[in-house]
Amino acid sequence: MAIPQTLQPTAKAERIAAMDTIRGISLFGILLMNIVGFGLYKAYFDPTNNGGATGWSLKVWWMNMLFFEGTMRGMFSMLFGAGILLFTGRSIQSNQGSVVTDTFFRRLLWMIVFGVIHCYLLLWDGEILYTYGIVGMFAFSFRHLMPKHLMIGAAVILMILTAFSVKDYFKVKDSFTKSTEAKAKQAKGDTISKEETASIEKWDGIIKDEKVTPVQLKEEMDARSKGYWSIVMHKLPVNQYMQTGFLYFINFWDTLAMMLWGMAFFKLGILKGVKSNKFYLNMALIGYGIGITINYFETSNIINSNFNIVSFYENFLTYQFGRIPTTCGHIALIMLFVKSGILQFLQKSLAAVGQMAFTNYIMHSIVCNIIFLGYGFSMYGKLQRYELYYIVASIWIFQLIVSPIWLKYFRFGPLEWGWRSLTYWKRQPFKK
Repeated sequence: MAIPQTLQPTAKAERIAAMDTIRGISLFGILLMNIVGFGLYKAYFDPTNNGGATGWSLKVWWMNMLFFEGTMRGMFSMLFGAGILLFTGRSIQSNQGSVVTDTFFRRLLWMIVFGVIHCYLLLWDGEILYTYGIVGMFAFSFRHLMPKHLMIGAAVILMILTAFSVKDYFKVKDSFTKSTEAKAKQAKGDTISKEETASIEKWDGIIKDEKVTPVQLKEEMDARSKGYWSIVMHKLPVNQYMQTGFLYFINFWDTLAMMLWGMAFFKLGILKGVKSNKFYLNMALIGYGIGITINYFETSNIINSNFNIVSFYENFLTYQFGRIPTTCGHIALIMLFVKSGILQFLQKSLAAVGQMAFTNYIMHSIVCNIIFLGYGFSMYGKLQRYELYYIVASIWIFQLIVSPIWLKYFRFGPLEWGWRSLTYWKRQPFKK
């Protein structure tokens, strides 16, 4: 079926600069968090596993947990939800709404394909494209709901996620308690039952999964220092889990909630930057006041417990209550920045990064894998945590410079152009 002329990729004049700026900042923030997964072994939450847990390494872990954990991907997911409304809203000018729906779902199907390639061949198990493609099909059905209903739906989903976290916490805590009691009994020379022996074995298994030994670290470093196809096969089980079990039980619900929240914020005008400065200032103060306070107590609890496994699970009991307000605070602060008109050169560069988010996101994976894996410089597991951010800053600077220059001569980023051409079944104009 030919696509009508009224349905074309979003023109530059139709883009919302404020949303592009948020997208650019959140993309950079995602790299800020993802770099740990690219360069260190099981150190995303637990810095004692790899990369150092003292000095500057501890400081950057603390800052990320306090200000950025969960918020950057949260903003990115919110923007995707808003993007659903922008894309499908164009059917108002067309009598062929079914064509818009077909095109939208074809767009998501190609995103799923890109996500599979990104995960299995470009070797990033934390990739989000596959998740967005799957979840976007479900979020599409909620696009006509009123903002308050969208926010209620998001809140219910996040409370369900919290309920899962409560279950996991008590399960781990119970295992720790029973194992500790059994080991204390064993240390006194008392005979322990089969159930007590099993509780010790169960807790030791949890420790093996959560706490990395020097032998495990060396094995992982060796595996990732080999050739490309060897690494592909080594990462296959983790990649499969991330796009199946982790997606269905955790990532699907997290992403759907934030997409619904993004739809609500778009309909309320918050993401468009049309609210007053006073509104955004109050939103920032309330969001940060609640969110960062909760994040502070969570992070302090982990440090004070000397990074005990149970403390990480306890952290997730209040995770959503800290993360969501902090995310709202970030959005409000960015809107104040955009509305202020200051540092226009930086705003334009960030917006350009946001317009080329697909290309820049994949570039993160390609560059980081060349740096850390065996077919490149094989630096996996070798840097201190704080040293990773030299790489992050370098990529940020490069993309801030190159993105606006590229868009000066081309209509889209190269991957955006390919995606649009596949979506509309027609080669899109590339050069300006």
